[in-house]
Amino acid sequence: MIRIAIVGLGQIARGQHLPVIAASRDFELAATVSSEGSGVAGVPHFSDLETMFRQGPPIDAVALCTPPQVRHALAVAALNHGVHVLLEKPPAADAADVEDLAERAARVGATLFTAWHSRFAAGIPAARTWLSGRTLRRVSVTWHEDVRAWHPGQEWIWEPGGLGVFDPGINALSILTDLLPCRLAFVSGVIKVPANRASPIAAELRFRGDSELPVDVSLDWRNTGEPCWTIDIETDGGNCVLSHGGAELTTPSVSIHDEDREYPSLYDHFASLIRRRTSDVDAYPLELVSEVMRAAKRTISEPFR
Repeated sequence: MIRIAIVGLGQIARGQHLPVIAASRDFELAATVSSEGSGVAGVPHFSDLETMFRQGPPIDAVALCTPPQVRHALAVAALNHGVHVLLEKPPAADAADVEDLAERAARVGATLFTAWHSRFAAGIPAARTWLSGRTLRRVSVTWHEDVRAWHPGQEWIWEPGGLGVFDPGINALSILTDLLPCRLAFVSGVIKVPANRASPIAAELRFRGDSELPVDVSLDWRNTGEPCWTIDIETDGGNCVLSHGGAELTTPSVSIHDEDREYPSLYDHFASLIRRRTSDVDAYPLELVSEVMRAAKRTISEPFR
């Protein structure tokens, strides 16, 4: 069993990581780390990572589920102890941090895994197969949700480096960069930032792929109904539609409606990487977000409270 510590016990750690580890054949929860609140009954808990390394049980791996602004320093500390590192998405505040961590992991022989969980959604492998060899004509992404429902009380997400609406929107970009056979270039777009916040609440973007492939992306945190996490890829053989964040796939010849196994599959992959002493590092979705934040037109919207 791989002895793992969870660092950061927020919504994603408690809702996804802890249940998956509890049911895993490969991992056992050896410790938790959080500067606020309590840990898990029967599991050693520490207020900071260095205290855990000094006083805690032996650890083979850590899953960093903190806000991305502080993740680089935590990952450096873990790698300095020769510990394998899983980075929740987005893996860091910027792509340069990810590249630095990849170099450090290679030097110490540890596994580094940028865990783009949406790439493990049920419909993604079949979509990749169906799209192979087809000519792509247009891509449309709609990623609309209610921030109050999906990120309640998370003030860090509005701060510099917190990415705002790109925190969920980067899930769509992680799927696109996995499925499309070409790199994307940012063409134009508008991001809307509340007057009292540092990070955007909505964005309308245009990217371009090979052969002038148009890729339109709509992100919005002001949706008050059912969330819409949909990618529609028009091809010469019909449309490939991924909905519910990639859990459902509809094409003219394939239909998949499966249970959510993103995080179990993600942890299976992490275990395989550790046993092979290899890494899986991809900063490309974060590079796209950085380019948008730098180049898109910025407008001020009504304050968000």
